[in-house]
Amino acid sequence: MNRPKMMAWLLVSAALAAPAPGLTAPVESSPAAQAQAQSATSPIRLTRHTPAFWRVTFSNPPLNITGPAEIRRLAQIVDQIEADASVKVVVFDSAVPGYFMAHYDLLKPLEDSTGMAPGPTGLHPVPDLMVRIARLKAVTISSIRGRASGIGSEIVLATDMRFASRERAVLSQFEVGAGFAPGGGPMARLPRLVGRGRALEILIGADAFGGDLAERYGYVNRALPDADLDAFVDGLATRIASFDRQAIADTKRLVDQASLPPDQEMRAGWDAFITSVQRPAAQARVQALVARGLQQPGELERDLNQQTAKYRE
Repeated sequence: MNRPKMMAWLLVSAALAAPAPGLTAPVESSPAAQAQAQSATSPIRLTRHTPAFWRVTFSNPPLNITGPAEIRRLAQIVDQIEADASVKVVVFDSAVPGYFMAHYDLLKPLEDSTGMAPGPTGLHPVPDLMVRIARLKAVTISSIRGRASGIGSEIVLATDMRFASRERAVLSQFEVGAGFAPGGGPMARLPRLVGRGRALEILIGADAFGGDLAERYGYVNRALPDADLDAFVDGLATRIASFDRQAIADTKRLVDQASLPPDQEMRAGWDAFITSVQRPAAQARVQALVARGLQQPGELERDLNQQTAKYRE
């Protein structure tokens, strides 16, 4: 593998890129028609079940890999949520069996991740996206079925509530096992959710957490039987969507004041990531993973946390 691709791989939680196929302006002049056409052709779909209840579905088989184009699409969706006075609750889920989101697209050119302008918060686009999701007036809920690793874990941590399939959810921050620090904010969020010791176990142990253990630690709100997950999440979302929007927003704003990390913590995590991914030791670990099948369907991606532990310097 050549050096530019290797360096690009290391930017696991990268920024915006050129528009993906299917994101060019459709022929219809109606904004609603344009948004519907865009969502239908995107690896991230936006569905409006009702004016108050929306769903964001990751649909990028076989692994739900998310790269610069998908980050751009997510930012567009957040724009729409922020601008719509009707939406009260948004569910994030996956249409890809086995994967909520495997991790970031690790083989994009380096310049796709380093040359982007900051987002609306002034942060690099990846932590910017995490901050904006957390601060939405609408309630956000992650429905986790399959593997949510790296940036997948960071996105669910940015949402307000997390519900996991007891049998099929796998959450992890695998990055330390690959030789670098996570970049999408888990160092800022996990200690507030699970406590310092458990946060360090998740981040530095870099192991996988099934639904039951994730629930016990506070990584997720609840683990439910897989057969019950969809009905539970949709029922909760429908219940919230029936409530007064201003009461929801006021309550969430005060909880956010008491619990969300300040932006400088998110920025510091990103800076640590950028520094760590450039070290030769990190590059060597990543190269070994690529040679063994990283980002391809198969054993390595299914068992990424254990596979990172097999590297020997």
